[in-house]
Amino acid sequence: MRAMGLDVGSKTVGVALSDELGWTAQGLKTLKINEEKQQFGFEEIGQLISEYQVDTVVIGFPKNMNGTVGPRGEASKQFAAEIEAQFAVPTVLWDERLTTMAAERVLLEADVSRKKRKKVIDKMAAVMILQGYLDSKN
Repeated sequence: MRAMGLDVGSKTVGVALSDELGWTAQGLKTLKINEEKQQFGFEEIGQLISEYQVDTVVIGFPKNMNGTVGPRGEASKQFAAEIEAQFAVPTVLWDERLTTMAAERVLLEADVSRKKRKKVIDKMAAVMILQGYLDSKN
């Protein structure tokens, strides 16, 4: 079983992959997207699904702190539906509240410069989303 984790934003998508046993998540890359121009990176995501033989895609599902779903959560739902339709791979929406802040804290503690943090924050958030899912399964 290999799972892919996605942290979907309006400008980037952080991508993480599990190992083949489904125990650990590793950051893979950050894709540039443009929500306004309807460019979501599905072609590259499809290539990664095929290349790594992904059987589940875990997508960060940003809820408000009170548990309600806002515009970003709705965008994640649409993204998940599109992944399932295009690639026939099941998706899981995973509550991602505070993952980006947690990723930022880890990078700050590791003394990563602001410029480098900006480049890896989404990938790191995708790792945290995927690792949370993997931990719940094992």
